Amino acid sequence: MTSISIQAFVDTIRSIVARAEIAPGTWRRYTRVSDEDRDQTANPYGCADALNLLSTIDEMPRDDATRKAAVAALQGMQSNDGMFHEATHHQIHCTAHCLAALKLLDAGPARPLSALAPYTTPEAIGPFLDQLDWNNPWGQSHQGAGIYAALHLAGETTPAWEDAYFEWLWNEADPTSGWWRRGYVAPLPDRRDSVFPHLAGSFHYLFNHEHARRPLRYPEAWIDTCLTIGTSDPYPLGTAIGFAEIDWVYALTRAQRQTQHRYDEVKQALRAFAERYVAFLMSLDPNTHPRLNDLHALFGATCCLAELQAALPGLLRSDKPLHLVLDRRPFI
Repeated sequence: MTSISIQAFVDTIRSIVARAEIAPGTWRRYTRVSDEDRDQTANPYGCADALNLLSTIDEMPRDDATRKAAVAALQGMQSNDGMFHEATHHQIHCTAHCLAALKLLDAGPARPLSALAPYTTPEAIGPFLDQLDWNNPWGQSHQGAGIYAALHLAGETTPAWEDAYFEWLWNEADPTSGWWRRGYVAPLPDRRDSVFPHLAGSFHYLFNHEHARRPLRYPEAWIDTCLTIGTSDPYPLGTAIGFAEIDWVYALTRAQRQTQHRYDEVKQALRAFAERYVAFLMSLDPNTHPRLNDLHALFGATCCLAELQAALPGLLRSDKPLHLVLDRRPFI
């Protein structure tokens, strides 16, 4: 089998993270020179995703001073109510994302997540999930999945609460697609008549299942719908820097861990996509491309490479293997 070197892209990741560094343990989010109008101060996603990226390429800081500075930088961004805030994402997403990055340093929040306290009983989590806007599955999953990841990483869940959370998702799984939520999975007219936003939303609940070692109710349906997306859905995959690609790849690879359904087709689809996506990534100018120089968007693409490298042994070659951060803790 012919392998493909992705080391040049790994080198790009390293250089972009270095450009984003403000001080040891502190990073901005945007690094392109022409982005001077963007926030160039320390940013929650800049700090979290620098750590995420360095962990993925196996270059986390090892000296105590830098690690302590990184923990202090992120903990210092936590509000008095326990939440983290940034303009581009809901506060639950930002909180889960920052706590997930702190976990990479074996650290946690500086204070309790008091803003989420009303949802920490087993009786409260079902109504919270039920009231989300399931006609906006992608955006709302930041809350529905983020609340599990944030509270779990903060050590504020109980076994009974987690059972209630996953029982609600089990009962609401859609039997045709496998995704969430039952009765809502259909093409969305405002998103190119695509069902992809349902997959992207369900991806967030999927990585919580993976972390908690919980089974999917309909893994065969996941594979059927994901393969269909790869061939006939109007949503363009493999043409952007972001998270859509890891959503699709991870859905296929993790569903395949639970069933042998269409095994060879899954491998063929992943290989074809990997070859195409790597070619796209290698064609971009790392000095000028705006999404490459957004640490959060870059992290999404890097996650996709890490999962593809693990799922297709021998295809994607780098000096050191990539390590998907989701295999250590939930939430991206």
